[in-house]
Amino acid sequence: MTLPELPPSTLRLQIDKGALAHNWRELDRLSGTARAGAAVKASCYGLGVDHVVPVLEEAGARDFFVAHWAEVPAVMQHVPAECISVLHGPLGEADIRFAKETGARPVINSLYQARLWRDAGGGPCDVMVDTGMNRLGLSMAEIGEAIVSDLQIHTLISHLASADEDVALNALQLERFTAAAQQVPAQCRSLANSAGIALGASYAFDLTRPGLALYGGIPHPGLAGRIRQVACPQAQVLQLRDLSPGDTVGYNATFTARRAMRSATVSLGYADGFLRSWAKAGMLMHNGTELPILGRVSMDLVIVDCGAASQLREGDWLDLEYDLPRAAQLSGLSQYELLTLLGRRFCRTA
Repeated sequence: MTLPELPPSTLRLQIDKGALAHNWRELDRLSGTARAGAAVKASCYGLGVDHVVPVLEEAGARDFFVAHWAEVPAVMQHVPAECISVLHGPLGEADIRFAKETGARPVINSLYQARLWRDAGGGPCDVMVDTGMNRLGLSMAEIGEAIVSDLQIHTLISHLASADEDVALNALQLERFTAAAQQVPAQCRSLANSAGIALGASYAFDLTRPGLALYGGIPHPGLAGRIRQVACPQAQVLQLRDLSPGDTVGYNATFTARRAMRSATVSLGYADGFLRSWAKAGMLMHNGTELPILGRVSMDLVIVDCGAASQLREGDWLDLEYDLPRAAQLSGLSQYELLTLLGRRFCRTA
């Protein structure tokens, strides 16, 4: 059976390509003599590889970072595989085979991974050194092992744990990475993430790896005023309703109308990444007018007070507050979560 064309979604996510390109160019400029790459893991932080990677590539990005091997094919549709680094590295023969056949570079995180890669014939790879995050990466004591010198290292990488804060750990990680870079030969060195770029030229080395700031996030005060909003989600009004005093709204009747009021039921819920934490202080907007949330957010629906939007009609579109620092303050979610939680039911356009 041939299905008819699907009706348009009641959720849409507009991706501002101009803002995205601007953000990469600004971060590249702030990287000084280093070049800026791009973290495109988690489908470009939830915005979609097909909408984001071509814009970044056209803007000038040449180095792309994903977490999983399964993320490589989508990115390969737009850039050569040898430009893609896989942060989780190889854990077995299947990973090694995929890396060899595609040309995507594994990031070696342990002596075990180093042996796997060497024993399979080696080739260009990246190496992660742990300088204080105690997550992935070779320890400082391990970088002197003979097997590390056997590797053909393209980029030596580390990751800042607290670049968004003014803490002593930043300087300690910089000191350790500088020492590692002197000990481990590599074509390229990379330490700074988005917030790390704002710490200054000494953190930039040869390559920076912005992620959140590409997509409109402000992880460091030094980036405020320089980064533009990229993600603009909208949801459609399904129904308008008149409430009387004493009427309750939503699951567990957590809101009770104290007066006659007008509400709108909107096609948006926690299945779409609009979590229940938004109900505490969140709102949707209509032509810039704030419409406070009433009651709890449910899986597919949210209800708002639309008394201030007298012209609102069923089928109209409401905007989500997605200036990321403000949205984080309102929702209690991190800027990272706000992006990566955006669900598949959003129709993404750029």
